[in-house]
Amino acid sequence: MMDISGKIRAIIAEQAMLDVADVTLDARLADLGVDSLALVEAIFAIEEAFDVSVPFNANEPGRAAFDISTVGSIVAAVEGLIARTAA
Repeated sequence: MMDISGKIRAIIAEQAMLDVADVTLDARLADLGVDSLALVEAIFAIEEAFDVSVPFNANEPGRAAFDISTVGSIVAAVEGLIARTAA
């Protein structure tokens, strides 16, 4: 089975120019230095890596059906998208 958490942490680490070890599941994106542009790039990379469509509007990030509050919430949301796609 694919390591979803590890892959997402690696994508976020790359966008934030951090070591993967610094990207913990309870970390908030803002605390990692992920700005809106890096967030959009990370979402594109996540969509490509997992072949899913992330319901995220960069113009209204607070209204997204995709929880981006922490790294862990992103992992959980992507796992849900993968499960729905596989069903």
